[in-house]
Amino acid sequence: MSISRLMVAVAATSALAVGVAACGSGGTDTGGGDSKLSGSIAIDGSSTVFPFAQAAAEEFQKANPNVKITVGESGTGGGFEKFCRGEIQIADASRPIKDDEEAPICKKNGVAYSDVQVANDGIAIATNKGVTIDCLTTAQLKQLWKKGSKVTNFNQIDPKFPDQKVSLFGPGTDSGTFDFFTEEINGEKGDTRTDYQPSEDDNVLVQGVSGDKGGLGYFGFSYYEQNQDKLNLVAVDGGKGCVKPSKETIQDGTYTPLSRPLYMYPSSKALAEPQVKAFMDYVIDNQATIAEASQIVPMTDAQLTAAKASLTKAETAAG
Repeated sequence: MSISRLMVAVAATSALAVGVAACGSGGTDTGGGDSKLSGSIAIDGSSTVFPFAQAAAEEFQKANPNVKITVGESGTGGGFEKFCRGEIQIADASRPIKDDEEAPICKKNGVAYSDVQVANDGIAIATNKGVTIDCLTTAQLKQLWKKGSKVTNFNQIDPKFPDQKVSLFGPGTDSGTFDFFTEEINGEKGDTRTDYQPSEDDNVLVQGVSGDKGGLGYFGFSYYEQNQDKLNLVAVDGGKGCVKPSKETIQDGTYTPLSRPLYMYPSSKALAEPQVKAFMDYVIDNQATIAEASQIVPMTDAQLTAAKASLTKAETAAG
């Protein structure tokens, strides 16, 4: 699948769940022809993981047309809520499940699960093309985004910055990106100013930033890559100099503190179903190709080894 084709698909379906037919490997022929697998797989959750999950699903459609996969993007928190209610079989997540929130609901409903890393991501800080800001320190980001912030003009952060009113765009509270960013930048999960335009849909955030003269926002790096002609990417100084997110800086951890792993959470019950096991096997076996197609940062060799071990353990437990 070409990157351009995926980008069109993502843009066209970002606000809705996407139904596609798909399946996985795990002893199943995924190279072509009819598959004996059938059934369905429901996936929902992180908008950051969404392009990756959709790319994987579209590839499965080519070889396994009898398994239908629906891929939604209600945000990491929204996906976990559906997952713990038993409404979906796999939750996409840009953060681990919360021990004090979603996990008890899963336990109450008897939903056992495993977390499997599938890729990496960096949170991109981007401005409108007309705002020439090359780098922000983590302290400046906190000044801008912390709860109660009174910053309304870029030159309040630094007199050298443009004399331009700030319009902020960021994830809503159901987003794992929101949780991660607020904890890493503001020091406490959920600590944020409220006078910004929120959305769990990263495409909406991109449109907001690119369409507003004073736009600044944060979202998954893949969404910057897909829209880099419309945006100005801002480097982040986490204490060791200004670094922009890229495949290399996200994988090696130099883009700090805004690099993170991405996950899929299959339920144990779902992994006992042949089509779900096959799907997860295929995702891990082909994560680099899927990541390239969806402009997500692939795992390192060490991460891939750990992901395979985690999935094997989960599948063995599921029987």
